[in-house]
Amino acid sequence: MPDNTLHVHVPYPQLANTLPFLVERRLNVELFFSADTLDNLIPEQLASWAERLEYAGIKRTIHAPFMDLSPGSYEPLLREITRRRFHQVMDAAATLRPRAVVFHPGFDKWRYGETRDRWLAESIPLWEEMVERGDECDCIIAVENIFEEEPSTLFDLITCVDSPRLRHCFDMGHWNLFKKVSLEEWFSVLGPFMAETHIHDNHGEKDEHLPIGEGEIDTRLLLSLLDRYAPGAIRTIEAHTRERLERALTAMKQLQQ
Repeated sequence: MPDNTLHVHVPYPQLANTLPFLVERRLNVELFFSADTLDNLIPEQLASWAERLEYAGIKRTIHAPFMDLSPGSYEPLLREITRRRFHQVMDAAATLRPRAVVFHPGFDKWRYGETRDRWLAESIPLWEEMVERGDECDCIIAVENIFEEEPSTLFDLITCVDSPRLRHCFDMGHWNLFKKVSLEEWFSVLGPFMAETHIHDNHGEKDEHLPIGEGEIDTRLLLSLLDRYAPGAIRTIEAHTRERLERALTAMKQLQQ
């Protein structure tokens, strides 16, 4: 059986080509559903994949679509579009039965920083709906840091919804791009709420999705903080090519020896 905590990111349309590799390497999977993928999803095919993954002992998480979506938008029509997409991905989750579904919260200080309380108020109803859908699927709803420079916005969102279903997905690459606090400070605030982490590296200039150890992030410190605050958190390698995934798996193995 695969290591329960280790997943690798795979776009859903690539699952057929990737499944033999997952089985051979004993890896779990985070399936990414884009908007186009959801619009063209064949329910019977999805159900077949869910059965095959379960039979192979491969645990699932889902990464929801995010491009141009805004759960806390001040524009009601944009919130409704976002709501429809979020429910669409949770419909897929009802079939796949994932451990977690990762969403982007959509906060951007350049748009919402002056009126953050309104952004939070507009966001909460949709997250409460997602928590209800999470109850139905028995999965975690995990909000991922994107442009956040420090953890207070995500902390406020999670604590205001106040459900054990709503948790944090820590993306180490995004943290490195936008951070104004240390790893230790981030974990001191959000570590107790951490259900998943996205593992990839960069040099602080763009979202390179490098294997760990090939950028500037102190991965040993990250893993030690995970062991301290969230030892059971899902660890998802976000590598965008098979070759980078191989290097990332090797680096993870070396760090864990």
